[in-house]
Amino acid sequence: MTEPRARAARHKGQLNFEKELRGLLYAHGDDEDPLPETVRVLDEITTDFIIETCHSASRHATLSGRQKVKLEDFKFVVRKDDRLLGRMTELIGMEKELKEARKGFNTDEGKVGLERSGPKKPRRAKKGGEKEEDGEDVEDGEDGMDDLMFGPLTSVAG
Repeated sequence: MTEPRARAARHKGQLNFEKELRGLLYAHGDDEDPLPETVRVLDEITTDFIIETCHSASRHATLSGRQKVKLEDFKFVVRKDDRLLGRMTELIGMEKELKEARKGFNTDEGKVGLERSGPKKPRRAKKGGEKEEDGEDVEDGEDGMDDLMFGPLTSVAG
């Protein structure tokens, strides 16, 4: 990490991951009701890590001449941490597999024909929209970063 940033006043005293951290502590052998100071400190560390990682990825995107942060910016930030990069790559692969599996289950059973919904129109990219490596447009919330950053927090084993 680079220089520590002052926590924003709106986040002071607010626990962002209390429930997840309590479960994580219990899973690693702590009491079912851990000390509030322990949960608070771990929450601050986790929140600061996420904020610093996002700032670093944003800085890398800016230096690369882009305004939007891409998944590759986060990969660049964690490139020296093999364990974190491996987990990140694994989760991205799982997300793509799940997306493909969902496409396989998307059947039109029960519909009489296309006349109900009409033919699907191709989605157009926003003006100046960025594309993923496979040519798909990246919409807000579709890049997998929400799941990547917040979803597996309780399943990561140390």
